[in-house]
Amino acid sequence: MLGTGLQSTLLGVRATLEGFPPPVTGTILSCYYIGYLFGTAAAPRLLRQIGHIRVFAALAALSSAAVLVQGAFVHPLPWALARLISGLCMAGVYVVAESWLNNRADPASRGQLFAVYMVVLYVGLGISQYLLLLASPATPTPFMLVSVLISLSMVPIVVSAKKIPEPPVPGKVRYRELYRNSPLGVVAVSVSGMISSIFFSMGPVYARLKGLGDTGVATFMAISILAGVVTQYPVGRLSDRIDRRTVIAGVCTLTTIVAGSLAAFGEMPRAAFFLLAAVFSGFVLTLYSLAVSHVNDKLEPAQMVAASSALLRLNGCAAATGPIVAGSIMAAFGPPSYFTMLAILTGALTIFDLWRKARREAVPPERKGPFINAQPQTMGGEIVTGARVEPKAVDSNPTDSTTIITGPIELSSTRAPGCEGPVR
Repeated sequence: MLGTGLQSTLLGVRATLEGFPPPVTGTILSCYYIGYLFGTAAAPRLLRQIGHIRVFAALAALSSAAVLVQGAFVHPLPWALARLISGLCMAGVYVVAESWLNNRADPASRGQLFAVYMVVLYVGLGISQYLLLLASPATPTPFMLVSVLISLSMVPIVVSAKKIPEPPVPGKVRYRELYRNSPLGVVAVSVSGMISSIFFSMGPVYARLKGLGDTGVATFMAISILAGVVTQYPVGRLSDRIDRRTVIAGVCTLTTIVAGSLAAFGEMPRAAFFLLAAVFSGFVLTLYSLAVSHVNDKLEPAQMVAASSALLRLNGCAAATGPIVAGSIMAAFGPPSYFTMLAILTGALTIFDLWRKARREAVPPERKGPFINAQPQTMGGEIVTGARVEPKAVDSNPTDSTTIITGPIELSSTRAPGCEGPVR
């Protein structure tokens, strides 16, 4: 997390220092998510053929080398290619790490294990932002630091003597059927992917164009990431008690107001700016978890694994477009359009949410599964699926035409690109 979190911020800052136009920077950063899509398809096959340890070591080494290429050749083309390779490699790295955790955890401890995993992930990403201050982003030194950190991640895996798990094989699901079961969940998963990729890829670019120095950029990104740790649990608990669609609408309304304020009142005290940025990111980073939990409330048991993989791919495809769109809009309308764009996305999701509430009744409380603490890895550029949890029993007499199941969705280790955080 220290290496990957620093890498994303470093690239955005260095691209701005080199004078890359925002659309070019957005395209470069989007290559990560494109590579991640390829990685989600390649990683399971590699695991079956050569095993967890070899896959992890090979892909981590290749990712480390790609970062060094970016430090040595500062040009959009090699950066885009290296970023694509990084995305492909990190898909496999996360599949290995999380499938291993899934295998070692028993049903009684899995939730606690991945809660700790989630905290470690966010704290690592948050702290990594301040590593940007150890050396000037205009030099190759930060790239070498990222490479060292990624290389060190191989040590625990390579020397482990634990039993290696067998990777799961995900099935397939029709996206039309998934949308018919939960239109809001599918749309919210896609929108959250776009928002997260814009925030974590173009956030450093926005902060630099706004006039913040290295310390300001690091603080802006760090508090944005760490705010997600604070909000996940209370928002999740609230969504377990009331209609999740109401919580999603409330989160989107709040973030729309905050983002609109940041766009409209660009000149404000630094402390107020950081506070509003933390409020925005802290709540907007709960959208994916809320969306997945809402979809889970409507799924049949046979759909779970395939549906979870499909949702991650939807999230990743949307994430791949986010930085490109954001870079083009910022180039045309200036840095303030960054938060304007985010406000439009959350505002549109609010309207869609309210429309869906008017067309379908809420899931009865007794049939709701527990909140799934999930984040697609768009923070810093990765998507983490997280733990698989055993589903609860199904009520065979749902009150409407939609089959409803209680219990959390069982996530495959295969994922697609989109934000940074695991699913519990």
